[in-house]
Amino acid sequence: MTDTRSIVVVVNGKRYERAVDTRQTLADFLRLDLGLTGTHLGCEHGVCGACTVRLDGAAVRSCLMLAVQAHEKTVQTVEGLAGNDELSPLQQAFHDKHALQCGFCTSGILMTMTEFLEENPSPTEAEVRAALSGNICRCTGYQNIVEAVLATAVALRDKRNAAL
Repeated sequence: MTDTRSIVVVVNGKRYERAVDTRQTLADFLRLDLGLTGTHLGCEHGVCGACTVRLDGAAVRSCLMLAVQAHEKTVQTVEGLAGNDELSPLQQAFHDKHALQCGFCTSGILMTMTEFLEENPSPTEAEVRAALSGNICRCTGYQNIVEAVLATAVALRDKRNAAL
């Protein structure tokens, strides 16, 4: 017998009301119930960072959270980063700097670094590397990821300065 609860959650700006198994992870809810497959499951222990999403603005490991914990909260997945058919500045920098290879870890890194850049708009290379330490990538060696994050920081600062 499964125990279910009704939840209401806003994901990428869209409101959903669903009955979910109380043991279902947020990652499985996003992937299986909502079809948002950009959130990847790697280790399922919260170590690799591939499942990172933002819950009420904070980066969280969706493999460690239950879907019921997202009740009455806002979730942003990698699918919610782009707007108006344009890549986010960070996504564009990943493209421009060739900061991905297989792409498995990319969504988690994008979500982590989006929050990081909001909190630290002028990071050093060492700060970017420290912030990335919770995300495992087996393909890139991280250099191009670091360059993409630093380039995004500069572009966002320039955009803010131009608006002043």
